Amino acid sequence: MFFRTHFSFFAVVAVVVTSLCLCGCKEEKVVEEKQPVRHYKGDIEVLNSCGMQGAAAKMRAYLRENGFDVVSYRNDRLQNYDETILVLRNPEWEGAKALAKALKTENVMTVFSKRAVVDASVYIGKDFEQIVKPDQGETDDD
Repeated sequence: MFFRTHFSFFAVVAVVVTSLCLCGCKEEKVVEEKQPVRHYKGDIEVLNSCGMQGAAAKMRAYLRENGFDVVSYRNDRLQNYDETILVLRNPEWEGAKALAKALKTENVMTVFSKRAVVDASVYIGKDFEQIVKPDQGETDDD
């Protein structure tokens, strides 16, 4: 009789403990962390990487005329870029395509950094004069 009573008691305890353990289990959902999309013009820095005096100021004026928010401009350590390069610091920024189009470049790279304070960096190359000058439209010499 003693064995039966204790066996029943332990069986009931085992069932209760097992059910409590299973009730507490929930399926974990994996949430992918994304850089927040900010709905504004974006913060852009301009770096003179071509060595031509005044290039950063001209590019800043050009980008501002085209609706972009240039928050800083300065000379880069390197002064030997032949082509202008757009580096996206915030890959989720919705203004990236418009900026690449305004820069007339396909040289676009993404360098993600949680410490980045701008959405994009523009490294000015020696081709910057073709970017900032107004399009002349095609002429018909016939």
